[in-house]
Formats: sequence, structure tokens, C-alpha cells
Amino acid sequence: MGNRAGRTDFEWVYTDQPHTQRRKEMLAKYPALKALMRPDPRLKWTVLGLVLVQLLACRLARDLPWRWLLFWAYAFGGCINHALTLAIHDISHNAAFGSGRAGHNRWLAVFANLPVGLPYAASFKKYHVDHHRYLGGHGLDVDVPTRLEGWLFCTPARKLLWLLLQPFFYSLRPLCVHPKAVTRMEVLNALVQLAADAALFTLWGLKPVVYLLASSLLGLGLHPISGHFVAEHYMFVKGHETYSYYGPLNWITFNAGYHVEHHDFPSIPGCNLPLVRKIAPEYYDHLPQHHSWVKVLWDFVLKDSLGPYARVKRVCRLAEDGL
Repeated sequence: MGNRAGRTDFEWVYTDQPHTQRRKEMLAKYPALKALMRPDPRLKWTVLGLVLVQLLACRLARDLPWRWLLFWAYAFGGCINHALTLAIHDISHNAAFGSGRAGHNRWLAVFANLPVGLPYAASFKKYHVDHHRYLGGHGLDVDVPTRLEGWLFCTPARKLLWLLLQPFFYSLRPLCVHPKAVTRMEVLNALVQLAADAALFTLWGLKPVVYLLASSLLGLGLHPISGHFVAEHYMFVKGHETYSYYGPLNWITFNAGYHVEHHDFPSIPGCNLPLVRKIAPEYYDHLPQHHSWVKVLWDFVLKDSLGPYARVKRVCRLAEDGL
């Protein structure tokens, strides 16, 4: 249990990511897929509902003992806040209002960010474009762990700690791997978030603020839903760098499990991703897939072949146009 993981480096490849070519083939074969590239009209209302649920939970958290506050932050708030971060993910692809109303999408993401407790939405969008354009790209895709993470978190106990600290690594890694200038939207995101946190503290005291922050840190750490962080791109099967999960947790995660489909068609909102597989099953049914995000976490911790190094990496040429 205390032995170092078997991998000592990433899985370096010298081919382009598979999603671009598959997208071209599928669109040529199934033109109907283009009709799925439309905004999700329910997304904004779902976000509103989730934010209001957390606002009510904050009201109730005022009177909870600290131990119960942390319990409910993990069991309930963690699910809601994780769902909101995945809503922000969909919104970063302009899934709520379409690419023609980019400003509406940005501000909806800032609104969805409010229960998370820390400004996140604007920075996520800035880096997530690169994750799709340069999947596994050395120095470009900040979803890939650093060499320090791969070297240090190499035993079951350390990998468990790494999973617990995922929110911190996802927040700090971009600053080390691919730092970018702070944008105006990030400043506005931070100001709105700080104002909301201050208002909540003034109105109801410290416990609601702690509840929201704990919901984010616990819900994005060692949590069943957080299995998707590992399930999506860690190399469980050699030669495969993206995996889907078709289980029930998709119901509360905006179909985040349909991850191969998502990388094939980033402009298709999560609500329509199951239709991609239904229209073109021959492109997906034969691929390796996960059946449980909890088992993904279990295997990641205990198997020597898995760890932060179990990622496909490539050297990418910088693109000049947008995604």
C-alpha cells in the first residue's frame, strides 16, 4: 500500500487528438448532428433553481451545530455546488444563450458562481478553451497535472491526499503551467463574488459563508461526483485518453459523463449529448467506458498503474483562431 506508483512519466504521443477527425467524419455521415448545436433553454432556469436552493440552505445553516453544518455541506451542498461548477462548464461553451449572446452567458456563469463562494467562472472559461483545443498539450492544457504532482503523489496515501486537495490543484496549476493576464471579466467576477459573500455574512453571519465554502471544497475533493475529474482523461486503458460514463450521476451533472461525446462536439449542450450517442452508436459503444465514478476513485488510489502521471501528453502547435 505504501509503494510508489508504477508510472514515472506521462504517456507521450506524437499524434493529433482523436476528436477533431472523428467530428469531421460524423458530421459528414450524420448531418442531423448539427441540429443538436443549439442552446439549452432550460439551463438558465436550472441554474436559478440551484442557486435558490443553496440560498435556502444558507438560511437553514445559521442554526446548525458545526459538525452537522460540515456533514450537510458534504452530503448536500457538495452535490449542488459541484453541479453548479458543471453548469458553469456548459455555460462556458455558450450553452445557455448561444454564441451570439456571449455576454449573457458570461453573466449567467457569474450568477451560477455565487454559491461556490470563490470567483471561478471567468477564469475557468479562459483556460477551458485550451483544454479542448490542445487536449493533453504540454504547457497548454492545465487539466494535466504537473511533473511535481506526478512525482510526489505516487502512493495510495498520497494519491488519496491529492484527491482531497483537487480544488487547490485545479486553482493553482494554471498559474504555474500557463499563466495568462487577468481579464476584465475575472475582475468583475471577483468583485461580484466578494460583494455576495460580504452581504451573506452581514445578513446571516459566518456559518452560511462557511457552509458554501465547505460545500465547494468538500464537493470538489474526495466526493463521488468528483470521480468525473479522474474518469474523463486518465489513462485506464492504454491508447485511450478520453472516457465516457453513462450512469445515473449524469442526471445531476448536466451529462458530464458523456465526455467523449462532449470533446467530439463541444458546441452541443449537455442535454443533447445522449442524442449524439443515439444517432451514431457505432462511434461510441465499442470504446472503453466507466460504470462507476466511485470505482474510478477506488482504482485510481489503489492501482500502481494509475496516478497523476497516467495522462496522455503531446506537443501542440499554437492555433491562431478561436475554438
